Amino acid sequence: MISTFMYQPQIRMGVKPAPKSNDGLSRIFAAAIVNRQFCQMLLHDPHTALQKGYLGETFSLSKEDLDVIVSIRAESLSDFARQYRDLTNQ
Repeated sequence: MISTFMYQPQIRMGVKPAPKSNDGLSRIFAAAIVNRQFCQMLLHDPHTALQKGYLGETFSLSKEDLDVIVSIRAESLSDFARQYRDLTNQ
């Protein structure tokens, strides 16, 4: 006989990965968070920032995301994120 103290059921929890379409955007924000120079370039010249990439890595973006990002003019990363959200209604 198994007592309740000996038996411990295992529970599996699944985590869904983020949608692939936002992968490039997530990488852009991650690069901007960890590197001040990339962040400043993204804020003041997003087109160049996206062309140069970060540490040799480019960003996979849809045409729509690319158009929105290069149109943003922000003073901070949080302002950048807010404008992106407002422009894409996400």
